[in-house]
Amino acid sequence: MSRILRRRPPPGPLEYGRRAWMRLALLATFVFLYAPIVTLVAFSFNDSRRNIVWRGFTFKYYEKAWSNDGLIEAFTNSLTIAFVSTLVSTVLGTLVAVALWRFRFPFKGAHEGAMALPIVIPEICMGVAMLAFFARIGWPSGLAWPFNLGAITIAHISFSFPFVAVVVRARLASFNRELDDAARDLGASEWQAFKDVLVPHMRPGLVAGALLAFTLSLDDFVITFFTSGPDTVTFPVKVYSMVRFSVTPEVNAASTILIAITLLITSVALWMQGRADAKDEHRRAGTT
Repeated sequence: MSRILRRRPPPGPLEYGRRAWMRLALLATFVFLYAPIVTLVAFSFNDSRRNIVWRGFTFKYYEKAWSNDGLIEAFTNSLTIAFVSTLVSTVLGTLVAVALWRFRFPFKGAHEGAMALPIVIPEICMGVAMLAFFARIGWPSGLAWPFNLGAITIAHISFSFPFVAVVVRARLASFNRELDDAARDLGASEWQAFKDVLVPHMRPGLVAGALLAFTLSLDDFVITFFTSGPDTVTFPVKVYSMVRFSVTPEVNAASTILIAITLLITSVALWMQGRADAKDEHRRAGTT
């Protein structure tokens, strides 16, 4: 009798998480997505030049990656481009999203369609277009660092900011315009209403758009390949040049470091976003 009473009730019609087929589907999805990454991280510690055979545990390939000046230079270039591209893309994409959400102007639909072109067209077409554009205008070469990264940075901004605009505008769709009108009625200026009313509502979209722009810029290869020069090698291009001969644990170690940095930046951004949301909730609770 006690066993009958302790038996869990059968899953309800909406409790998909308790169904075996759903758990198997989620497990297969996670294995499909993360098994290659786990394999890469594991074999970065492999004490063998060949990745197909495990010979032992070692950190020497991390030391080789750290002492590889070309790899460190490429990694620094990628981080610099990603930082500048993320900053400019977030500001530009946010302004475009607010303009498309708030104002009515001629050819607005055509402008929205043009905004989606960098998202939908093949990336190789974008790279060839950027190559032709910079060759046509005669973009200077041989500049000092970091100005020599200007062509790649501009190409990444033109590719990334439409993603930010789409994410931020989707967030603005849930904004109550009466809050903005109420702030104006209470004497807030245009800038005060934007800073104190609209930006707090857009913050989750801003964080998501910035993370998306940073990721797109950091791991982009095709556009960077067409717009980079001999002195502006980025990390993906450098890894590609190393992989053409063989996939060594040194490449795995460098890729593992990049994954760790990306996860760290994402975790910090989400933590800051959570703290900001908690402060906003506490402030709203205090005012009520």
